[in-house]
Amino acid sequence: MSSLNLDDFTDLIERPDGGVRRDAEARRERQVVPPGALGRLDELGEWLAAAQSAVPVRPVERPRAVLFAGDHSIAELGVSARPAGGAGELVREVLEGGRPVSVLARRLGVPVRVVDMSLDCDPETLPAEVSGHRVRRGGGRIDIEDALTPEEAEAAFRAGMAVADEEADSGTDLVVLGDVSVGGTTAAGVLVAALCGTDASVVTGRGGLPIDDLAWMRKCAAIRDALRRARPVLGDQLQLLATVGGADLTAMTGFLLQAAVRKMPVILDGVVSAACALVGQRVAFRAPDWWLASHDSGEPGQAKALDRMALEPLLSQGVTVGEGTGGLLALPLVQAAAALAAELPEESPADEAVIAAE
Repeated sequence: MSSLNLDDFTDLIERPDGGVRRDAEARRERQVVPPGALGRLDELGEWLAAAQSAVPVRPVERPRAVLFAGDHSIAELGVSARPAGGAGELVREVLEGGRPVSVLARRLGVPVRVVDMSLDCDPETLPAEVSGHRVRRGGGRIDIEDALTPEEAEAAFRAGMAVADEEADSGTDLVVLGDVSVGGTTAAGVLVAALCGTDASVVTGRGGLPIDDLAWMRKCAAIRDALRRARPVLGDQLQLLATVGGADLTAMTGFLLQAAVRKMPVILDGVVSAACALVGQRVAFRAPDWWLASHDSGEPGQAKALDRMALEPLLSQGVTVGEGTGGLLALPLVQAAAALAAELPEESPADEAVIAAE
């Protein structure tokens, strides 16, 4: 019997400090630029202050991109523009600096951590720090079989929690969360459809490397068939992840929940991280208060999940590449909001008197 009780997260996760947020709002009202003139940057600064429990807000100085990687056997059905089992090659390109996330991370000075959970490749072909948390090679084909055994699901979830603890303990003050997968958006679509009570066609998108119409129809059918297997286990979120999620999505869910326990803010990237966040919300309703939606990728499943969690994306650039790319694009906005909230001067009493006289 599993010793992991997801219900514990409901008690362990607190909301960001509401009193500090009110203090941040009051400070913002005293600053020389009128409240509202900076748009959503005001809201971002106040959110970050509450998450840090600090007024004025501290700068985001130690962000990190954390990417969970895995292959999904559902890709064998031709639901992805990439070959089944091809995520390992993507990971190597990330590590060698040739992917969009690598370029942005270099430009922004953000370290990138890749965590292999279920890549379909020999672990010896990857650095030990990448493959150290691997649960299995690949995963079950979710339209006809479970992605993971119960034991593998628990191990993956605990691995995600452990990575969150490692980041929090090392001083990471904000995480950009992404995935490197082939077939991952199909699994994400199943989770979103199951948790939102909708049909497969409503959540089926074109994926990171856009697919043609025939592949879209195959993907829609795969999500439909997996959805039939997901619905009977909706009451048990770990069982749901084992049935139709996969090791990488299960670990991401564990990471998100433990990050909220540790009061470490997270920027969500695309549809995969949004689907995992939706599972996390079902586990602990306060957890989404620690997460920020970076961008609107155009994936219908992502839009459905973010709407359910009442998270509004910061950007809309149509970026579908995944890998935390959209999250890194949003990071400078969060850093700018922190700088403005902390560094804009407050009006002096003389200034206030003049304004009152006018």
